[in-house]
Amino acid sequence: MYFMKAKEIVMIAAIVALAFTVVVQSLNGNTLLHQTSPALTQNTQKGNLQEKILQGPPGPQGPVGPQGPPGPAGTSGQSLNDSQEESRYASLFKKVENSVVQITSTVTTVDNNFIINGVPLQSQQTRLGSGFVYDNQGQIITNNHVVQGSKTVDVTFADENTYRAKVIGTDPYGDIAVIQLDGNFSSENLVPLMLGNSSQLQVGQEVVAVGNPFGLSDTITNGIISQIGRILPNTQLGFSIPDVIQTNAAINPGNSGGPLLDLQGDVIGMNTAIKTNSGDFAGIGFAIPSNDISKIVPYLIRYGTYSHPWLGISGANITPEFAQLHGLPMNYHGVIVESVVSGGPADKAGLLGATATGNNTLNNGNVTSHGIDIITAIDDHPVKSMTDIITYIYEHKSVGDKVTLTVNRDDKVANFTVTLEARPA
Repeated sequence: MYFMKAKEIVMIAAIVALAFTVVVQSLNGNTLLHQTSPALTQNTQKGNLQEKILQGPPGPQGPVGPQGPPGPAGTSGQSLNDSQEESRYASLFKKVENSVVQITSTVTTVDNNFIINGVPLQSQQTRLGSGFVYDNQGQIITNNHVVQGSKTVDVTFADENTYRAKVIGTDPYGDIAVIQLDGNFSSENLVPLMLGNSSQLQVGQEVVAVGNPFGLSDTITNGIISQIGRILPNTQLGFSIPDVIQTNAAINPGNSGGPLLDLQGDVIGMNTAIKTNSGDFAGIGFAIPSNDISKIVPYLIRYGTYSHPWLGISGANITPEFAQLHGLPMNYHGVIVESVVSGGPADKAGLLGATATGNNTLNNGNVTSHGIDIITAIDDHPVKSMTDIITYIYEHKSVGDKVTLTVNRDDKVANFTVTLEARPA
């Protein structure tokens, strides 16, 4: 898109220049022809000498002629806007290019399908990702999956200087990690990026992604915020990251850990994942919101880890069939408590799971008998889906905090106070 606009601007500029030349010719008449045709200029000069001898004094000025038809609409205004937009992206890139790094990690994998002298075959794999400077002390933020399994990594800046870095903090649940430059890096001009407020983002807002897709360093792409409040599942850990930013700014393998920026150059997210059937970008990318980074990173720097609060339930949304079966009003909202972890926070508070109450069974979100719990609110905030519960706890609560769940059990509403615990390892 950037280069297409550049070509359009060149073409428009050429049209504007030609139009200007035509106007000068029609306004100045022979004057312009004198300047553009030497042969015509010589003949005219000879004619002018004869005219000076024979010509008398000038006569009175004639009446003003009728106004000519309007000329074609100009395009210089649109060209200027496109030029300003390109200049804005160029200025933004210059502002942040020294703050974005490439991260290279090497991990050892074991293949038990091949045994040599009784020892499984081992091989080393190199992973490439991105990151950005957090402070002047050499701390850099990236995704956990970029450095997972590594204690040290290589960090390369835009000036191609490379340093070793230690992994000092990881949060697998939030997919956030912090690395610390090692050794003497005093000669490097560290330019930390500012963290913006992701709670103020709007759908349709312009954004820019910077990173190293496929190892192509210092790559910038632009797009918009396609949606906010997405849930990013982690099938390996069994928990989801809530309130994730969806964008159509092109991000690909190698962009992970790089910043998603607003047009002021502030970090509003960290590029993390894409949704694709081919492995390449298909117009749907996801970024962890900056407010998560602001909350979690200080803990990673100080303690090396972050404890996420945990409720200890799994839930399902209410379907129209379920509402009809249980005599609930149309569009009744809440979360069916599908199961409760034995000994977990919700279990201790007295909540019941649909799969643990006698003959109750849950099939595709439909409970076939009574005696189950429906969560309709958390701390007086209405609950429409499991996403509401996950997001509220993730963003507003810590381990040890209490939450009040409003529960409908057999058409009787009661409040349950739950003390949140840390997620099990």
